[in-house]
Amino acid sequence: VQLQASGGGLVQNGGSLTLSCAASGFPLGDYGIGWFRQAPGKEREAVSCLGYRGRHTYYADSVKGRFAISRDNTNNTAYLQMNSLKPEDTAVYYCASSARIIVTTAICRNFGSWGQGTQVTVSS
Repeated sequence: VQLQASGGGLVQNGGSLTLSCAASGFPLGDYGIGWFRQAPGKEREAVSCLGYRGRHTYYADSVKGRFAISRDNTNNTAYLQMNSLKPEDTAVYYCASSARIIVTTAICRNFGSWGQGTQVTVSS
């Protein structure tokens, strides 16, 4: 069971990035999927999550209208499309997927393991 996040990089204020989370060893479509981020000196926070079979979708208030989560079951990959990026979006972004993710429209919590993160840096 492995999750590999990729797609991070350096982008200017207002720019866009798409993060990918490739899963191996299990069918991503059978579990909730979440994107989380951790900025220096701050706690890890949920950014966007998609529940089991898309039952619920969660977005942090700070990213609503700018970010979009999606999942491609054929390629066993999840995505986070990030538009209108701001310097405060700078963080290491992690994806997580397991039966231990709780997703509602109001909350997203991961009680499972974490994969390797990908750095997103937004310059002002």
